[in-house]
Amino acid sequence: MEKNFSFEKKDKTYYTYDQYGTNPMPAFGPVGILALPGAVDFSEKVNHYLLERRREYLDVIAEEDMDPGFLRDDYRIPLNLVRFSSGEGKAIIESTVRGHDLYLICDPLNYSCTYKMFGFENRMSPDDHYQDLKRVILAASGKGLRINVIMPFLYESRQHRRSGRESLDCAYMLEEIFKLGVSNFLTFDAHDERVSNSIPVGGFENIPTSYQIMKSLVKVIPDLEFSPDKMMVVSPDEGGIKRAMFYASILGLPLGTFYKRRDYSVIKDGRNPIIAHEFLGDSVEGLDVLIVDDMISSGDSMLDLSKILRERGARRIFCATSFGLFTSGLERFQEAYDKGLINHVFCTNLTYHAPELLACPWYTDADMSKFVALLIDAMNHNASMTTLLDPTDKINQLLNRIQN
Repeated sequence: MEKNFSFEKKDKTYYTYDQYGTNPMPAFGPVGILALPGAVDFSEKVNHYLLERRREYLDVIAEEDMDPGFLRDDYRIPLNLVRFSSGEGKAIIESTVRGHDLYLICDPLNYSCTYKMFGFENRMSPDDHYQDLKRVILAASGKGLRINVIMPFLYESRQHRRSGRESLDCAYMLEEIFKLGVSNFLTFDAHDERVSNSIPVGGFENIPTSYQIMKSLVKVIPDLEFSPDKMMVVSPDEGGIKRAMFYASILGLPLGTFYKRRDYSVIKDGRNPIIAHEFLGDSVEGLDVLIVDDMISSGDSMLDLSKILRERGARRIFCATSFGLFTSGLERFQEAYDKGLINHVFCTNLTYHAPELLACPWYTDADMSKFVALLIDAMNHNASMTTLLDPTDKINQLLNRIQN
């Protein structure tokens, strides 16, 4: 890891400096990680990398001179989310959090979590996870020094704008938790980051996952050639064109996009059904194609696009998304892989993935836990996060290593 930290002791208080070494800032309280039920495994990995990061500080300052709690064997704080037989719940923090810089990690899409209600086994929905998050915030309110929420998949992020008489769930969620006393909110590749306008004075960070996905891509597919006559980046719809433009620009590749032709006279499952996908762009014949999106939900659109691109002569097709939900199961993707319609799918491990998915030969997780640990470490002592949040330099360094 890059060692870009320094400490200086003044009046028995340790100060950390920003990356330029000019602005001293007092260190915050000890880190406390509160893992909600859906994020226990991911938080364990984050804790591991945070321990590694903090041990590197021993090269700069002796352990006996560090503030109490700065270096620990475990940064996780025991949390018990109780469910009564009626389905009602409460949060119990089983250790002191007074004066701590708390990081609540929540995965609202983890469908493997269950609880009993009136004798029936219920799977937790995103709404259940969100209610648990509010319970933990309330349990820590007035005790923690700062409460920071890390919610990789933004709850209700697809319900971010109003079209007709409908709810604005995502915007209201952000308003609600900041009213409960949250200091900072971190999410990744939000469906539409403009939803942060609902909390104009709140600490909202929308963090890209492009570097970690690119790192996994070049590791798994070492024979990729990032050349305009060898590869193309494709956006699955007009809403994701900005994300695809970033990949195309930094890789120096041509860009194509699809737009969805819908039947606006019909509403099915809450939306207008897609009639056809129309492709806009140069020929893909003989090219590797990287389809970039923020999520795979059912995956129907992704597979339809792959079929169209293959019919147009695409050589290999790779799908890269931040969140792989696979809400309709894995059978269609396995079938598409067997038929040669797709070659590989890359998603991050920011949301829960079933063991069946991780065992698929066509799937790879891009591990984000080390990156989240670095974010927590930087936020804890108010260091600049500019270099962490901007993936451009890191991707360029990655490409230079490949060329060399």
